[in-house]
Amino acid sequence: MKKIFIIGAGRSSATLIRYLEEQASTYGWEITVGDQDINLVKEKITPPTRALVFDVFDEQQRNLEIEQADIVVSMLPARLHQVVALACLKFGKSLLTASYVSDELNGLDAEVKAKGLLFLNEMGVDPGIDHMSAMRLIDRVKNEGHAITDFESFTGGLVAPESDNNPWNYKFTWNPRNVVVAGQGGPAKFLQEGKYKYIPYNRLFRRTEVIDIEGFGKFEGYANRDSLKYIDKYNLQGVPTVYRGTLRRPGYCRAWDIFVQLGATDDTYFMENTENMTYKEFINSFLYYAEASVRLKLYHYMHIDQDSDIIDKLEFLELFSDKKIGLKRATPAQILEHILSEKWKMEPEDKDMVVMWHKLLYNRNGDAHPVKMTSSMVVLGEDSVHTAMSKTVGLPLAIATKMVMTGQIALTGVHIPNRKEIYEPVLNELEDYGITFVEKEE
Repeated sequence: MKKIFIIGAGRSSATLIRYLEEQASTYGWEITVGDQDINLVKEKITPPTRALVFDVFDEQQRNLEIEQADIVVSMLPARLHQVVALACLKFGKSLLTASYVSDELNGLDAEVKAKGLLFLNEMGVDPGIDHMSAMRLIDRVKNEGHAITDFESFTGGLVAPESDNNPWNYKFTWNPRNVVVAGQGGPAKFLQEGKYKYIPYNRLFRRTEVIDIEGFGKFEGYANRDSLKYIDKYNLQGVPTVYRGTLRRPGYCRAWDIFVQLGATDDTYFMENTENMTYKEFINSFLYYAEASVRLKLYHYMHIDQDSDIIDKLEFLELFSDKKIGLKRATPAQILEHILSEKWKMEPEDKDMVVMWHKLLYNRNGDAHPVKMTSSMVVLGEDSVHTAMSKTVGLPLAIATKMVMTGQIALTGVHIPNRKEIYEPVLNELEDYGITFVEKEE
C-alpha cells in the first residue's frame, strides 16, 4: 500500500485532504497527516486517515515518517520546506508544495534529478493556478503564430459578495501577516511598453488600475513586487509589457496607503509600552504633537477630507478608541495586524472568494489593431472550512499528487507547473470542481 505523508493541517489543507481521501479508496493509498496541533488534523480528516502530532524540527520523527512515505506533501510555511526537502532527498522521496521555490530549493535541482525524484512547487493558486492558466493562454497564442505584446495577471483572495459587510470590502481569508507587510522588501518591478518601471513601497498603493469582471463588478489592482522574473518563467522574452498584481475592491488601496504613510506597517522595530497602549495612542504615536484630537490630527496630516469614504473605513476599525492593544513588545505591523484581525475576521457563516484575471494583447495577421484576450476565474467558498482559498490551493496540489503517484508525471528535478504535461491535465480536472476560466476576445 503506497503511503502519502501530508505535513501541515492549516486552513488551506482541508480540500487537499478531502480529495486525497476520496482517491485513496480507489488507488489503495494510506494517508498520514501531521501537525503540531492534533486538533487541526482531527477537524480535517476522516478514518482511516492517520492523525499525527508532528514536529518538523524533531529530526528522529521527521526522518522516520518521511522514510516510511512514498511521497511527501508539505503545507508548512515556505521557510520550512528546505528542512523537509533535505530529508526527502536523503530518503529518496518526491516532494510537492504550494509555496514559491526558494533559491536554496532550486539549488537542489541536480541532486534531485540524480536520484530520479520530483520536487514540484508552486502548485497552489498564486503561485499555481496563475502559472497554469497563464501558460495555457500564452502557449495557445504562440502556437497559432501570433506575437504577444502585453501580458498582465492579477489575483486576489477576498470576501464573497454575500459576506461583504464592512466598508473595506475585505476580510482575512489567508495569512493576515502577509497582508499587512505586502509590498515591502523592495520596489515593484515590471515592464511597460518596453520600459523598465519601478514603484517604491511608499507609492505602491497609489498606483492602481481598475478591472471589471462580469457578474462580480469592479476591482482594483496594485503591482506585485517582481514581475520581471515571470519573463523567463512564462517564456515572454521580447514581450513589451509584463505586469502582475494583486486584486482588492475599489477604495481599499487608497485607504491602506494611510497606514503605509504613517509607518503603521513597519515591522523592523519594537514599540515601547505596547501592552498598555490604546488604539488611539498607537495612531497618535506617528503624528505630530498638538493639543487637538487624534482624529483631526490624522485627517489634517494625511489630507483626508471630512466627506472622504476613507473616514468610514478608519472609524470601522475603532482606531480612535481607548481600547487596549494588550501586546507585549510588538512592532507597528504586529499591532496593526492585531487590530485588523479583530475587525476583518471571517465569521463562521462567512464565505470567501478567489478572483484571478489575465489579459493578453497579441497581433494577428491582417488585423489593424491588436486582439485583446481576457480570462477570468472566480471561485466561491463552500463554508468556513472548505473555503475558496482551500479549494484553489489544495485541489491543484492534490491533483498533482495523484498524477505523481499514478505515474502521469515523469519529470525529475525541481519544477513549477509551467509545462503542458502538468498544466493541461490539472486545469482539465479543476473544471470538474467548478474552477473554470471565462475567456473573451475583442
